[in-house]
Order: sequence, then C-alpha cells, then structure tokens
Amino acid sequence: MLIVGVTGGLGTGKTTVAAMFKRHGARIIDADAVTRGLLAPKGKCIKRVAKIFPRAILNSTLNRQALASIVFQNSHTLKKLTDIVFPQALKEIQRQISLYRNKPLIILDVPLLFESGWEKIVDTTVVVKASRGQQFQRLKKGHLPAGRQGLSRADITRRLRLQIPLSEKLRRADIVIDNRGTLKETRQQVDAVVDRFLPAGRQGFKGRKNKTGEWNDQDRNKGKRRP
Repeated sequence: MLIVGVTGGLGTGKTTVAAMFKRHGARIIDADAVTRGLLAPKGKCIKRVAKIFPRAILNSTLNRQALASIVFQNSHTLKKLTDIVFPQALKEIQRQISLYRNKPLIILDVPLLFESGWEKIVDTTVVVKASRGQQFQRLKKGHLPAGRQGLSRADITRRLRLQIPLSEKLRRADIVIDNRGTLKETRQQVDAVVDRFLPAGRQGFKGRKNKTGEWNDQDRNKGKRRP
C-alpha cells in the first residue's frame, strides 16, 4: 500500500489531479468531504464549533459562508476552527486508510497537508502547481462549477495569506505536478507518477504498458509515513 498526499494552493487544481489517479484504480480520500461530514448537523465537531462561532449557525445548521467570513479574517480565528476539526478529521482519515489497506494506491486529497502536519502519515507528497493568475481565475465568482460559490479577489487574497505559500509547498514536495498547461499535459504527468511507483500487475492497479520507472529499494527507504 502506497499513500500519496496530494496538495497545493487554492485553485491550483489539486482535486482535479487527485481524480486523475482514480483512473488507475487508486482509492481517493477527500479531506474536504471528511470535514463537511464532521460539521454536518449530526457531525462530531458541530457542537463545539457552534459554541465558539455562534454567528455561523442559522436555524441549527452551520452556514458555511458565515463561518468562512469569520475564520478567514486572521490566523487566530482560523486556528480555533482547525484545533477542533483537524484531530477528528485525522481519526476519520486513518479509519478510511485502514479500510483500504489492501489497495495498492491511496490518494489523500488534502488542501492543508503541510499546515495540518499530515505529511507525516503519507509515503510521498505531490504538490500541484499553477500560476497566481490561474488560481484567481479558477476561484473567482462565475468561474466555478454549478453548486460552488466563487470568491471575490479580496477573499482569495485573504485565504492565500493564511496558507503556507505555494513556493514553500513546492520546496517541500517530493513530486511537483505542473498544472499550468492543458489537462492532457497534467494527465501525462500523473500517468508518469503512477508508472514510477506502482508497476503493472499489482492487485487492483490497472497500470499501463509503457513504464517510466519503478521504485527501487533505495526509493522505498525514503518513505516518510510513520506507524
């Protein structure tokens, strides 16, 4: 089992890249989906969040837009939220990993992989790269898929300032996927990553015929995941 943490900055396309791994039989664990579950009406974190951020609760339900307007004002309020959510989210992610322990490849899609410290539970880290202009274009109002609300330029800037800079994430990355080009070019990079780490024939892995390389013993020793 290989656990790959996929991350990046806002709007770099990390979730798109994570989904590309699914074509190869990878199991995807979406940290955002885990968090949404924890903040659902019967979620494990909703009562504590409601107590600390009562203005984010409307008719006994979390108003995500209101919560975002509060917590993204500064790092102090954001930390109040992450101190509640991160520990429970990590437990749920580890539970899902245990369910997939017989699968050859698990993709952990985490926007705040380094901020949360969860790079310690993966074997290798992939950071998705895009230009600052592309990040703003993908996130602004009117340019997101149906059902997702876009952000103003001020909101995007504020949120980016509260994350580790993309340049630092790229420095920490084991692998960088450049998402500034076409989807085809990005997909080719994902294919190359899969071919390097998971040779064809492993259980549940679809693989491809043309290999770009496999892990050798020296590479395997570089894994960072802790028991």
